[in-house]
Amino acid sequence: MRPTTETELAGIVTAAAAPLLVRGGGTRRIGEAAGQVLETSGLTGVVLYEPGALTLVAKAGTPVAEVEAVLTGERQRLAFEVPDLRGLLGREGVSTIGGVVAANASGPRRVQAGACRDSLLGVRFVDGTGAVIKNGGRVMKNVTGYDLVKLMAGSHGTLGVLTEASFKVQAVPEAEATLRCEGLDARQAVAALAVAMGSPFDVSGAAWTPADGAVVRVEGLAGSVDYRAAELLTRLGAGWSRVEGAGHWRAIRDVSGFAGREGAVWRVSVKPSDAPLVLEALAPVVRDMVMDWAGGLLWLLVEDGTPGAVVRGALPGGHATRVRGAGEGPVFHPEAPALARVTAGLRARFDPKGVFNQGMMG
Repeated sequence: MRPTTETELAGIVTAAAAPLLVRGGGTRRIGEAAGQVLETSGLTGVVLYEPGALTLVAKAGTPVAEVEAVLTGERQRLAFEVPDLRGLLGREGVSTIGGVVAANASGPRRVQAGACRDSLLGVRFVDGTGAVIKNGGRVMKNVTGYDLVKLMAGSHGTLGVLTEASFKVQAVPEAEATLRCEGLDARQAVAALAVAMGSPFDVSGAAWTPADGAVVRVEGLAGSVDYRAAELLTRLGAGWSRVEGAGHWRAIRDVSGFAGREGAVWRVSVKPSDAPLVLEALAPVVRDMVMDWAGGLLWLLVEDGTPGAVVRGALPGGHATRVRGAGEGPVFHPEAPALARVTAGLRARFDPKGVFNQGMMG
């Protein structure tokens, strides 16, 4: 089913008596869900774009590439650096803006600009009863309903079918600089990235891989970028230099180094200072790794079939999600009992018939 209007979509949900598998472009879905496929890719188009107000509204099925092209024409962008995970997940298709919101997909710039949910101003969606709900607004001054807007981001289609999303956008900076240091281990990298993040120089990226080393990014006006990069080089010390950086950040954003390689992929969120401990504990099963968000996000390529209990048992805190491959245990991190009750209550409220993406998120 591929409705082309919100009214048509509401009618489909109202009439649904069996599970529905909600899908945008099918490029970033993880976890198992069953049901008749309900695609949002028929709901397309940029509804409103006001460059002067830094505001864009698009229907959920609008391709991300189309949104980015519209913004590029005015030298603007989505602040949260949308990752393209098609290579990592072995998918084809067209990524949609609704899918980005449903997954709360966010790239390296999250350390500065926040996640996708932090750029959301408002949403429209159809709940499990077929009702159309509008929450939030279209301008940055309107904060009405922010909690529900943020709730929909990262809900993976379990609470409702998104039909429209409103974003605050930002200007493309005049310049950027990437600083790199090779030869650091995980502990040294986390320590160096902490220095960069703790500086007053507005870092917009902080990552590390064993192959390419640690990288730090600053963006802004050319003179400011040159000054901040020079100051950071002084603070970071020997071994650091300024390099061309666009390729580094695309590879980190899309985890492209894992594409086409055998093994399961885990996405692990931890306190940055805990990242080296996790990597040391999992060293026997980890084949490769990408550390983003100054250590707060770990992408791990592990032996296929590695039990979830092994990965999650290595975490002092945080959570781990299996985004690709086989392994015992649930795909999403099990919720604490109190949080699980809240989640169940929300799903009962927004999807009382239990038709949306059953099996997702536990």
